[in-house]
Amino acid sequence: MISLWDTTGNEVVKALAAERRSAGGVASGMALTLIVVVDEKRVREAEAAATIAAAAHPCRLLVVVRSDIDRKVSRLDAEVVVGGRLGPCEAVVMRTSGRLALHAESVVMPLLVPDVPVVTWWHGEPPEQIANDYLGVVADRRITDSAQAPNPVQALLQRAVDYASGDTDLAWTRITPWRTLVAGAFDTTDAQITGATVTAPRADPTAALMISWLAARLGITPRWEETSEFPRMRSVELRCANGDGLSLVREDSSAMFTRTGQPERQMPLVRRPLGEELAEELRRLDADQVYSEALGTLAGLPDLSARPAKRVHIWKDPAEATGPTAGTDPAVVAAGPARSGS
Repeated sequence: MISLWDTTGNEVVKALAAERRSAGGVASGMALTLIVVVDEKRVREAEAAATIAAAAHPCRLLVVVRSDIDRKVSRLDAEVVVGGRLGPCEAVVMRTSGRLALHAESVVMPLLVPDVPVVTWWHGEPPEQIANDYLGVVADRRITDSAQAPNPVQALLQRAVDYASGDTDLAWTRITPWRTLVAGAFDTTDAQITGATVTAPRADPTAALMISWLAARLGITPRWEETSEFPRMRSVELRCANGDGLSLVREDSSAMFTRTGQPERQMPLVRRPLGEELAEELRRLDADQVYSEALGTLAGLPDLSARPAKRVHIWKDPAEATGPTAGTDPAVVAAGPARSGS
C-alpha cells in the first residue's frame, strides 16, 4: 500500500502504476471500474462491501470520500492498494476536501480502466439529481440506496422522476429473494391472482417496490398493511380467484409458505450482507427493465425504460444555499463514453 498525503492526481496515477508493476496487476484483467461515493463515517462499510463484490467481479475500485467542502484550501489524500486488504482488485481511496470535493472527477477520470464499463455507487443518501454529479453521468450503471434517505419511499419516487436507463437501487436488490419465492409460489397454482396484501412498516422502500412489482406484473392493486412490530417487510399474501390463499411470512432467516389445503413449508429467506447485494447488481450492466417497470408503477410514470441512457451534466454547487444552476456549459455524456488511461 502507498499512502499519499496532500498530493495531486498525477501522483496518484503514478503510484497506482507503480503498485501494479510491483503486484503484477494488469488492467486487462479488470471487468469494470467501480466508483464509490461515500462520507468518511461510512468508508469502512463501503470498503467491506466492495471487497466482497470484487471477489466476484475483478475491478478497479475508486473510493471517493467527499468532506469539508467549505475548506479554503483544496486537498487530496490517497491510499493506493493492489491485491491487499481490499481483496483481488486495484483500489484507490481518495479523500477530497475544499473545492476539490466538488470536482472529484478531475482525479477519478484518469484512473478509469479503458474499454470496460463504469459503475457508480453512492453509499449514503442518494443524490436528488444524478445529473448534478459528474461521477454519475459518466457511469454506464448507477446504484443508489433509497434506504439511506430520511424518507426512503419519497427517495424512490425521486429516483423515478430522475430515472435514466441504467439506474438501479439496492432496495430493489433486497427483494430479489422475496420475488424469487413469490414467483415460485405460482408453480403450485393455475388460478388467477386477484389480490395481494404486503405487511411492512410504512417507511420500508422494499415494500413499496414489492407492491409496485406485483401491480405491474399481475395487473392488480395490492394493499399495504402497515405494521410497527417489525423493522422490515414481514409478509406477502396472495388471493386467488378460486378462493385459495397463498402467503409468505418472514421468520428470522426463513419464510413460512402456506397455501390453502396444503401443509406449511419453510423456505430460505436469508438477509444478505451489503457486499452480496452489490455483487448482484454488478452481474448485469444493462438496463433492468423489470425494475424500471416497478419503479414507474410506484410513481405513476409509465415507460421509464424508454428513456435514453444519456444525461446532460448540470453543474450545481452544493455550497450555494440559493440561486439557479451555475457553472460551465453542460455537456452531453453518453453511457459508455470513450476513456483513456490505465
